This record gives sequence, structure tokens and C-alpha cells, in this order.
Amino acid sequence: MRENRFLTLAEIDSFLTRAPLDLREIVLELRNLVAAACPEATERILWGGLSYHDSRRGGPVKGAICQIELERDHVRLGFIHGVRLADPQALFQGDRLSKRYVAIRSYDEAPWEALRQLIEEAAKVDFSASPPPPGG
Repeated sequence: MRENRFLTLAEIDSFLTRAPLDLREIVLELRNLVAAACPEATERILWGGLSYHDSRRGGPVKGAICQIELERDHVRLGFIHGVRLADPQALFQGDRLSKRYVAIRSYDEAPWEALRQLIEEAAKVDFSASPPPPGG
């Protein structure tokens, strides 16, 4: 297992090579939030985005924290187990069985504190040990 679990800056630059500058800034800030919330997370390019999981709890699904996905005009912060997270500001979108996401279109208008709280919660919850909520 490699010592540094986050990708190198060269790998991130390669991933972001075609992204507009405004979306790059959002991605890099989200990466900083994940690193602060769970410095032992493993970062991978997976499923077309930057994927974060806590290998102490499992792999990219069971140990999932979040995923940063680049869309044409926004960045999605996705949570595979989003239906099991508190969302007091009603930021979540999506109607999949479990996955939820937050669409971020502007760095200046992003709800950074609420995003930090969502990431921190996802980094702390062991989804493999908790049953899904009713209907989820």
C-alpha cells in the first residue's frame, strides 16, 4: 500500500486538464475539505470522477466518503450513501435508491460550510455497520 493515499498534483492536473478554470477551483476546494475531514482517505480516479473512501471501513463502495464529478457546467459532490446522511439545508438532489449529490455551479455561491459538514459526516459514519433507513 502506498504511503500517500491522495493523488499527486500531476495526476490531479491531468484529471482536470479540460475543465474550465472556475470548475477546477471548486474541485480543488472540495479536495481540501475531504483531506481535512478524513486525511487517511484514499483518493482515486474512479467512475469518471475523484472518488474517496476510508479503506479501514472497506473499499470504494462500503467505505465510501464522497465523489467529485465534473459535469459540463458544474461540479457534483456525490455521496453513494447520501440517503443515510442528514441534509438539514436540503442541498441533496437525485432519486437513486441511495446516492445523492449536490450540484455546485459557482465557487462564490457554494455553501462551503454545509458541504464541509456533509463530508465530515460521511467520513465518520460506518455505513457497513448501520442499516439503511426505511425505504432507502
